[in-house]
Amino acid sequence: MNTYLIFKALHLISVISWMAGLLYLPRIFVYHAQNNSEKTVSEVFKIMERKLFLYIMNPAMVLSWLFGLLLVHEIGFQQLGQTWMILKLLFVVILTIYHFYLGRVLNYFRNDMNKHSHKFYRFINEIPTILLILIVFVVVLKPI
Repeated sequence: MNTYLIFKALHLISVISWMAGLLYLPRIFVYHAQNNSEKTVSEVFKIMERKLFLYIMNPAMVLSWLFGLLLVHEIGFQQLGQTWMILKLLFVVILTIYHFYLGRVLNYFRNDMNKHSHKFYRFINEIPTILLILIVFVVVLKPI
């Protein structure tokens, strides 16, 4: 059995799950910011946000990194010096920083300390989409 292909499939499944959360959580923040003054609605959003982050996004991120690193091991660490791989890792690190930023925002909402409008969350919701597009093009086209 080809372990590279198994790791690749598991990496793709993990990344898809992680991206779903990265795209959905800010959307929940949009609605939460719009309804923050309604206590009952706000409490429902807090539960949704926490469960999405803790039970889907965090494990998916960890597994994405794990299977990604296993893929690098399979193809050889010398690949880390190639431009496409450096760019991909840079974009993934930015995505990971964004993930932890969303965790921080989640804590602001949990403590009723949100300072941003729904428009801010609509704006930052585009960040993972842009990074996803860049990552896919870099991996598929392998420039330079």
